[in-house]
Amino acid sequence: MQIYQFPLHPKTLIFDIDSTLYTCPEYAHEQIDSQIRYFATLRNISPEDARALVSDYRKKWAQEHNGARISLGNLLLSFGISIEESIEWRKTLFNPADYLHTDSKLKETLTKLSLHYNLVCVTNNPVEPAQKTLDALGVSEQIQLIIGLDTCFKSKPAVEPLELAMEKTQSTAGECISIGDRYDIDIALPLKMGMGGILVSGVEEVYAIPEFLEGALS
Repeated sequence: MQIYQFPLHPKTLIFDIDSTLYTCPEYAHEQIDSQIRYFATLRNISPEDARALVSDYRKKWAQEHNGARISLGNLLLSFGISIEESIEWRKTLFNPADYLHTDSKLKETLTKLSLHYNLVCVTNNPVEPAQKTLDALGVSEQIQLIIGLDTCFKSKPAVEPLELAMEKTQSTAGECISIGDRYDIDIALPLKMGMGGILVSGVEEVYAIPEFLEGALS
């Protein structure tokens, strides 16, 4: 866990979902690869060629942006796939329940946090699959708001979903902490906006957040 720019009086915790609220490399891979395979069918190319296109684009992007990473939604925009199309793909190409199961420790963790903070999820998946993911993990009741790709039609990193999270929770940037597993996608922009940031390597580090916050704010 890495802590950035910690606010003195946090009010709202903004969680990424995928590879943050669960650790399942197989499902994380399938979410990406299923879209690449579908893109391959549209372009009449092999999945291998489509993967190579995506990999080459990611490398080029990183070289031109000081090593930063690009989300798949924003990458596909460069290949002529609109955010609206990406949304429909993500609703049908993968099913969280095939990979995820109830996480009682995560439920306990988020229940503790919900006693003191607004809990919001901002995700690059549409709301429907994001909700299915929370349902599969057994933590839907703990999250008060999901802001998905089909809420603002912006793929992270983007200002609009974060501004909406602040508006809905009546919080300022200085009262928010963004929590996610990818610095370039989940943390860098919130920091620029004045939020705090917690970079995690997976759900195991999310489990430690209540104790960390209690210690940091005591």
